[in-house]
Amino acid sequence: MQTGKINLMNTEIVHQIKNVLKLKTGERILLCNGTGLEAEAEILNIVKNEVEVNVLKIEKNTNEPAREVVLYCAVLKRENFELVAQKATEIGVHKIIPIITERTIKTKINEIRLRKIMQEAAEQAGRGTVPTLGKTMSFEEALQEAKQNDLNVFFDRSGENLVVDQFAGIKIVGIFVGPEGGWTEKEITDAHQAGQKFLSLGKTTLRGETAAILAAYLALKVV
Repeated sequence: MQTGKINLMNTEIVHQIKNVLKLKTGERILLCNGTGLEAEAEILNIVKNEVEVNVLKIEKNTNEPAREVVLYCAVLKRENFELVAQKATEIGVHKIIPIITERTIKTKINEIRLRKIMQEAAEQAGRGTVPTLGKTMSFEEALQEAKQNDLNVFFDRSGENLVVDQFAGIKIVGIFVGPEGGWTEKEITDAHQAGQKFLSLGKTTLRGETAAILAAYLALKVV
């Protein structure tokens, strides 16, 4: 990304500028390269398939959270998992990894659609990066992959209550959220053996998408 005149030819971006936002020549927009940089640009010309802009200045996006949260979420029904991907992106999650648990009913995801939802959510939230959508893993694979994180939290009703300094000083935290049917006894035992920290989201039984969004928010916002 550099200053000066450039032509935007991405069909989705051109459509958004022309037909959704209905911007005009002379108006300014904010462009992001998805890796933490953003540019203020003035629209010079709008034609059928492209938009010419003049990039005025480039700055580092400062909206990204200091803590990286990796969300290991059991695959849910399509619209529910899409909601998790959208809201977790808006909140500031760094990476989303779909996992297959013993009680997972739906095992397939539409990666192309999910990435599009995450990109649009990142734009809407003013983020400097788009979260990574990891490959779908088994629960056992996710436990192994999570060992690289500074802390891993297993959300279950049997866990202790969350306190305000729970994540103090933690740079990278993994959070595990199960399916609608909950974790099995074996999965709970395996998580204990893997050294996961057990926390509770309260006494009520939450839907899978509600638990994932709430857990992600708390992991990012609690200092």
